[in-house]
Amino acid sequence: MLRSRPWFLLLVAFVLASGCQCDEPPVSGTRGGFRAEQAVLDFGRVLEGDTVRGSVQVVGTGRADVTVSASVRSGPFSLSETEVSIPGTGSASVEVLFLAGNGLAEGTLVLSAGGHTEEVALRGQGVRPLACVPSAPCRQSRFELEPGVCVESEAPEGTACIPGSRCQENGRCQSGVCVGSPRSCDDGNPCTRDACAPETGCVTAPVTCPASGNPCRVGLCDREAGCTEVDARDLTVCGKVDCVSARLCFSGTCREVPTPEGFTCAPATPCQDEGHCSAGKCVRPDAGELAPAFVQELGGEPSFEPGGPVLLSHDGALFASVCGGDAGCRLVSYTSNGFLRFETPYAEGAARTLLAVSDAGVVVHEPGALESYASAGTGASLWRVPLPSLESPAGDGGWVPSTGAGRTALGFEGEVVSLVSWAPPSDMADGGVEGREDAGGRATLVVLAPDGGVLRSGPVAGFAGSARVALDSRGDIFLFAAGGPLARAEPEDGGAGFLPVPLLAEVPDAGASLAVAGGRVFAGTRAFVDGDGGLSGTVDWERAGRGTRPLDEPVLLLDGTGYAFARTCLRPDGTSCTPDEEGLVLRALDARAGTVRWEASVLPDEAPGTLHEAALLQGGAVSTVTSVRLAGGSRSHVQVFAEGERLMACPLPGTPHVAGAAYVGRFVYVVLERDGTWRLEAFDLEALVTAETRGWPQGSSVSGSRRARP
Repeated sequence: MLRSRPWFLLLVAFVLASGCQCDEPPVSGTRGGFRAEQAVLDFGRVLEGDTVRGSVQVVGTGRADVTVSASVRSGPFSLSETEVSIPGTGSASVEVLFLAGNGLAEGTLVLSAGGHTEEVALRGQGVRPLACVPSAPCRQSRFELEPGVCVESEAPEGTACIPGSRCQENGRCQSGVCVGSPRSCDDGNPCTRDACAPETGCVTAPVTCPASGNPCRVGLCDREAGCTEVDARDLTVCGKVDCVSARLCFSGTCREVPTPEGFTCAPATPCQDEGHCSAGKCVRPDAGELAPAFVQELGGEPSFEPGGPVLLSHDGALFASVCGGDAGCRLVSYTSNGFLRFETPYAEGAARTLLAVSDAGVVVHEPGALESYASAGTGASLWRVPLPSLESPAGDGGWVPSTGAGRTALGFEGEVVSLVSWAPPSDMADGGVEGREDAGGRATLVVLAPDGGVLRSGPVAGFAGSARVALDSRGDIFLFAAGGPLARAEPEDGGAGFLPVPLLAEVPDAGASLAVAGGRVFAGTRAFVDGDGGLSGTVDWERAGRGTRPLDEPVLLLDGTGYAFARTCLRPDGTSCTPDEEGLVLRALDARAGTVRWEASVLPDEAPGTLHEAALLQGGAVSTVTSVRLAGGSRSHVQVFAEGERLMACPLPGTPHVAGAAYVGRFVYVVLERDGTWRLEAFDLEALVTAETRGWPQGSSVSGSRRARP
């Protein structure tokens, strides 16, 4: 039987040798397959411009190896490799790169092999970083992706920085503060005086050699020998000069010689040709009226405080506060050649008065508040600080605060330094006393940041009412009340207030005026004091029995000379003059001894009148804008004085009503009324007049800053 079925035996043998595989499920057989382990790859939030990497895990689903092709569809995504090999039953990763832009990005990763395709969604949020700017030197600011804001911290120790003062250099950060080493301004020249001003850096001025006792010898500084004397140039005036004789220098000796016919005895001015000697007299043609370089109607009446600025100038722009017309009260700005820059209405149309201007803004005063408007652009409102919001030295007693012109100054960075008086409500109800100390008033000295925030504030006893504030070229704060005291206000050590350092306890008969320049303080038109303390000299206004009464303002100060004005009465019996009988004099005073260097009568025609503005000119002269009352009406003049002589007296056209003026460069800008219309008129004074910018050159300075300039 077995011999008859040999095929059966062969079949059994084959089965036994091969083994049985009946338990294996027929899923993939021997072919390769794959699947992606995730449906979405989300890169999250990524900084714009950064590239990040992510991966998608791909798993083999068959016994055989498989090669998967990869590509991306749309979006800022790319691949490290476009193919990946997956071992049978193994896995591999596909690396995807995301280049972040600004905003949400989406795309698709496409995987395919052997006719099978899978897709994975790609997402990423690009985040544009903020422009992070440090708030101060020695601070660093960086953008944090989460939570999407700028984070500030101290700069590392030793980081290079720029000191806030130009009198320091090679700044390095120390504990978050920029600390520099003192800057040397010594140029090695004994014929120059070298100094440093925090705002401008090194400043140099020629050494002034002592004057010789011989008018025909002059001091000269030699770089090797220092100050020496040499002969004055021949024909230098050494004494009286008129159209009869002249004392002139020849080879170092003063000699008197006859004055020749035709000799120039008076210089030309913008309104008058030069004078020449004729038959022993100086003959000049009549002065003509000054012709305005431009005329601009203001569209209303100027708003200003008595004694305060009517017009301010800064960086080639002019500013006025005007009320009237359909626009109500507003801040108006013009270019230096008369073009309108902007008109900004005040809130609720209420009047404001000018105080000061800088790059930080135009500071104005309304009853009960200080405000600032942009000095550039459209003159937008920047901030408003209600005076009652400031800390009262009387506590919460309902006291009424006030400040204004003469009591507000500007620091180097546009900080507002304001002397605020506080009066009891009962005193204000009785007619207002502006918080005088003798009426129970008190005072606070406040420093506001350029954005209006309070930097420092504290009570200062003795400086209520009409007391004055002034800053020297270093930024030191000086305070003076009529009759005294005079003090320098220093920051309180470890506190937020001030410590007044007394300089003078009293200045008898002194009014409320204050000027600071060159280390000297001119207080109340009666005392000169060192900025560091010590009485230098007093001014005797009553000399020669002239009934002299000094004006509180304007006062000027530069290069060791102070300038002030006074009303005079020449009645021989010593009785008081009426206003129509009073004269007006300008005195140049030695800022050390207080003695008179020269004096000049200010009002033309010796008629009664008004002083509107005064300014120092380069070369040691003084210019004034005045008005006199004549039988036919008022007459206004621009004048120049030097060494006691009137060098120029140019009348303005017509009979205007002058409100105020400002000197800028070789121009004087005058705010005046003609025929019921208020105007801004500019007058070119040509080469004869260039306004001084150093020291204390105008009443509150042309910008109103009440700060000396080096």
